[in-house]
Amino acid sequence: MVTDLLNTLYVQTDGAHIKLDHDAVVVEVDGRGPTRLPLSRIESIVCIGRVTASPPVLARCAGDGRSVVWLSANGRFAYRIQGPTGGNVLLRRAQHLAYGDAERRTAIARNIVAGKLKNSRRVLLRSARDAVDDDTRRELRSAADAIVQSLPALPSHRDLDVIRGVEGRAARTYFSALNHVLRSDVLALDGRSRRPPRDPLNALLSFLYGLLRSQCWSACETVGLDPQVGFLHGIRPGRPALALDLMEEFRPVIADRLALTLVNRRQLGDSDFEHFPGGAVRLTDRGRRTVLEAWQGQRSSEFAHAVVKRPVPAGLLPHIQARLLARHLRADLEAYIPFTIRG
Repeated sequence: MVTDLLNTLYVQTDGAHIKLDHDAVVVEVDGRGPTRLPLSRIESIVCIGRVTASPPVLARCAGDGRSVVWLSANGRFAYRIQGPTGGNVLLRRAQHLAYGDAERRTAIARNIVAGKLKNSRRVLLRSARDAVDDDTRRELRSAADAIVQSLPALPSHRDLDVIRGVEGRAARTYFSALNHVLRSDVLALDGRSRRPPRDPLNALLSFLYGLLRSQCWSACETVGLDPQVGFLHGIRPGRPALALDLMEEFRPVIADRLALTLVNRRQLGDSDFEHFPGGAVRLTDRGRRTVLEAWQGQRSSEFAHAVVKRPVPAGLLPHIQARLLARHLRADLEAYIPFTIRG
């Protein structure tokens, strides 16, 4: 697949080759006609999986200050080829300055939380439409209503701890309602538990969140943002705070929905989890393979995006949001606009 979004060329078809033809890049894939794009409309190139590029196109991009980034098939950042440092240092400086500005930091954090709450509510409402009985439908809609009641007051909050408190209360409401969505008594959710997960569904969610965090970390690296400096999450040594920020709005729509699908379709069962002394639970090798295959399959699922005004593959959504955040930090956008699903 070759996708051009927000002046970034994404190439994610195994075996694709990128070459230079005068002032254009040409992407060739065996058995398909080449895709040709003028260099003037491309700010960066992102290669995902087994994609190759010719030395001339790499040299031209480096000379123009255009980055070429490689990610693994799972979306993990591998490396970036780039010429002398230019805009990235200015972007990171803008990011650090925004972090130090309490008003800007809380504004970004509020929008991140608002996006997460809206997506959590939408997941519950979609599940309510598919519910098999009236009691389940009422429980899910009641939880969705409780979450949406937090939104009107959110813009007035100026304290990060208060904003985090709003997110935490909504998360507890959301997770308490997920059991009404599950159709398996074996993989019931006993609240949200981490480090270690205490039941199979929490183990599944933790594994998916790890994949999502890696994808968001890669998106930050790809754009040139500092993954360690976030706005909602605090700074700690070795903690990818911005990647954690970025993944919040995607947890319900990317990770949680996939977990529910795997359980409800009985693609995972109790035999796919290992139970350890002390109560810890984790996926077996077979269980991880099942999840990874589903994760890879989901990456091509498309979501309508209000800003780019076209469907975007799930695997590219974090990259789009990272670029929108970068544009806000550069003052090209008035506010950071979180991704929210429709319908």
